[in-house]
Amino acid sequence: MMKKYLFKTVATCLASLALATSAFATEKPNIVFILCDDLGYGEIQALNPEHGKIKTPAVDQLAAEGMIFTDAHSGSAVCTPTRYGLMTGRYSWRTKLQRGVVQGFAPNLVAADRPTVASFLKAQGYHTGIVGKWHLNFQYLDPETGKVIQRKGKKTLAPVGSKIPDGPVDRGFDYYHGFHHAGDMKGVIENDTVIAHEDEVNMLPRITRKAVEYIEARASEKETPFFLYVPYGSPHTPIVPSPEWIGRSGLGIYGDFVMQTDDGVGQILAALDANGLTENTLVIFSSDNGTSKAADIDALAEQGHIVSAGFRGSKADLWDGGHRVPFIARWPGHVAAGSTSDQLICLTDLFATAADITGAAVPAEGAEDSVSFLPALSGKEIVSTRAGVIHHSISGHFGYRQGKWKLLLAKGSAGWTGPKENQLTKDTPKAQLYDMENDPAETTNLYESHPEIAQRLLAQLEADVFNGRSTAGPESSNDTDAIDLWKSEKN
Repeated sequence: MMKKYLFKTVATCLASLALATSAFATEKPNIVFILCDDLGYGEIQALNPEHGKIKTPAVDQLAAEGMIFTDAHSGSAVCTPTRYGLMTGRYSWRTKLQRGVVQGFAPNLVAADRPTVASFLKAQGYHTGIVGKWHLNFQYLDPETGKVIQRKGKKTLAPVGSKIPDGPVDRGFDYYHGFHHAGDMKGVIENDTVIAHEDEVNMLPRITRKAVEYIEARASEKETPFFLYVPYGSPHTPIVPSPEWIGRSGLGIYGDFVMQTDDGVGQILAALDANGLTENTLVIFSSDNGTSKAADIDALAEQGHIVSAGFRGSKADLWDGGHRVPFIARWPGHVAAGSTSDQLICLTDLFATAADITGAAVPAEGAEDSVSFLPALSGKEIVSTRAGVIHHSISGHFGYRQGKWKLLLAKGSAGWTGPKENQLTKDTPKAQLYDMENDPAETTNLYESHPEIAQRLLAQLEADVFNGRSTAGPESSNDTDAIDLWKSEKN
């Protein structure tokens, strides 16, 4: 099922990457990255043909025209840390955020001097835009006093006219239209200003419309490549399909919302076609984590729809259902239509891949956990100095994946699925070890029967965590000394 990671010297890796890069570096394609919110691996019919009952024709077509990655993972099982990793090529637990998500009305989690995919591509001559959800914190300045607005309860809404001093346009983006996160979805932002208050039901169509408008605007300047990041806020709560979509799935409003999101993807792809941009555009479709319990996973299962396609768990969990995500890439002439890759990748890998595509070096002080998957797009092996991928749950529990082996430093899900850490007895093994090649559903814990494998993975995890980076490169450090690997031992 899985191909083993290749372990090569740094020199060999760099040489191989140079060869892979040479065929692409002069292209400078447009890059469109569409990120859904709480969309599990099994929600896309092309990935879950037997038990995916929600129709997703647009993403299915994208898969037919491109490559499906069957072993792709988000940097975390929840929203903020995944988005931090996507933007920076660095795991979020290297910052002060050790668990959970941010709530807005606070300084940006991405440090002002940290390179982002957007700032990097901008330096390579790209126009950069984000349309959708940020969820990495920023502040609001009162339009009358200029003072920082303090959150006073979850219903706090920044007034129209409020300025944002540390938002996406201060982290590498030329253009921003969207909102902060689900709790602040009523506040519509353009660039650095709150421009409107609007009902949440209108946000999904708004994001789609603005993404299409961005593509149309860039089509008139085809000599300048663009990077468009479209982080949808759906099908995350509030689950609010537009009236014309209600009842379309036959599986309730969650299914309707997924279908409407898929339709938005279709409109973005149609805009690329209509403007003659498809051939020189790399489109990537993915999600920030698995399906939320708010979707009523059990009720969907009773109707035959299995949100995680047989992988154990869902959003927030350390099991694969929490962080194994849809990942589809289409790039005509470079990615074979209808192809698949079973190579292990992470959403943190976008940064190094973007660098590889442009032929520019990754910044010396950045993208510490990013590996280029560019070779995989043409059917070649990914070569890497990174030994494995680190997983992280909502509670901050760690997991480590290397080849077919997966170690979890938790007794249970470490998330929202039972059994949870506090539901297990003291004699339960303190960790879990699974053979993902023979047991992808994580049913048989091998931690006590294969201690030598568990110890090897633990040692590599410790090195990757405390060295400040998981790839070869300049010396780096974490932003905090408060990283705790063994959280369950304190339960």
